[in-house]
Amino acid sequence: MDHAILFSGDAAGAVMKQVLRISFGPGRLRALFASWLLVWLLAAPLLAGENYLAPHQPDGIALLAAPPLPDSAEQAADLASVRAVFQARAPEELKQAEKRADLSIYNFTPAIGDFFQPGKFPKTDRLLEGVNTNSTGAINAAKEHWHRPRPYEVDPALMSGKAEKNASYPSGHSARGTVQALVLAELFPEKREGILQIGRDIGWDRVLLGKHFPTDVYAGRVLGQAIARELTKSAAFQRDLAAAKAEVQADERK
Repeated sequence: MDHAILFSGDAAGAVMKQVLRISFGPGRLRALFASWLLVWLLAAPLLAGENYLAPHQPDGIALLAAPPLPDSAEQAADLASVRAVFQARAPEELKQAEKRADLSIYNFTPAIGDFFQPGKFPKTDRLLEGVNTNSTGAINAAKEHWHRPRPYEVDPALMSGKAEKNASYPSGHSARGTVQALVLAELFPEKREGILQIGRDIGWDRVLLGKHFPTDVYAGRVLGQAIARELTKSAAFQRDLAAAKAEVQADERK
């Protein structure tokens, strides 16, 4: 006897539905496998995360001006700025920049408060993880389009730590730091100024580390702001933002 299993999944509130028909023969092992597969299929939409942004939005290539041309006066000034910042960095600045390079949202704890700790705000964690994942496409598309060499590729004396895998313009850390800051400022509006400053600092850290030119950082901020604007158009993002706000407000009432 064959057993037919019909599965209708709705990932992230999408309208489209998929129907899966799986035939199994007799036997306890196959029945157990069927149960495992059904559980996996039900969980898969959650593991995949939400699509907060429409494909190719925002369009960083259309939004941003091109970076300075090689051998131009602008490029020389950009490189001189990196050298000056790199050489003047203090040990404590270097340590902090290296720490914040992980892009953890808990880099913002000094502005938000010591109560903002990993594991305490799971809905906020999931929201920011989704934001980070959704930001990748716009950032990478712009990087691949301009394919600007990193400062340490132009001047090996600026090498610090491991080489990066992608191009320099715009700065992904600057874009992500900006988006993180803008979202967290919605959750903790009374801490807005301090949060936004850390978002800016995360971008500038990259100059201090020799990973980016200042113009990369500025472009990253512009792209990050555009990503944040696009996020507000998403019903899924607004739903998850509301859940994170409720989580934060519930903690404040304790």
